[in-house]
Amino acid sequence: MTAVRPHDLLRLTRTRGIVPADAPGWVAPALEGAPWVVVRRNGVRDDRIPVGVRGSTRAQRFALDIPADSVAEVLAPEQLAARRGRVRGDLPAFRALHAVASAIEEATCLLWGPTGSVGFELAAGVPVVTATSDLDLMVRSAAPPPRAVAVRVHDALGRLPARVDCLIETDEGAVALGELVFSAGDVLLRTPAGPRFVPAPWRETG
Repeated sequence: MTAVRPHDLLRLTRTRGIVPADAPGWVAPALEGAPWVVVRRNGVRDDRIPVGVRGSTRAQRFALDIPADSVAEVLAPEQLAARRGRVRGDLPAFRALHAVASAIEEATCLLWGPTGSVGFELAAGVPVVTATSDLDLMVRSAAPPPRAVAVRVHDALGRLPARVDCLIETDEGAVALGELVFSAGDVLLRTPAGPRFVPAPWRETG
């Protein structure tokens, strides 16, 4: 199976035998209706992939591990960005998605893609995005981009028609774009071993 990374959407070959007995009652029906899960950041161990199941409400989220051989398809956020022409209706998050390409690509050539509800809908085809949904984004960069690039991207995203939450995914972990732009001290780095604070990459150079 292709290596998976946080935010990847996985389509399952089966749901039986995957949901633990102590799972909330909504989990199994949710997977039967849309057999898609999102990869969590914990890291693959012993051919078990840590994933999250999405329910019909914001409160319905469930974490579990699935066997690697139960995965039929892997869609990365970058691949979902190419599906933005398939969005449903004229919701603010979808209008923002259409504008993201120019907003990011004018400032950087880094790869990006939608996560969260927009990414899930583009992968699973299930209408989960609402009029109040944020647009969650991932930008992939081996290391944090130069401060000038981060500022340009942040400013461009702030002008979009929906609130945008953007994570910069680096080789060491993920950090929120807003923290990179505004923090003069430590920033929170999300890693497979858990979150930790690290110095802002340009703290000493300004």
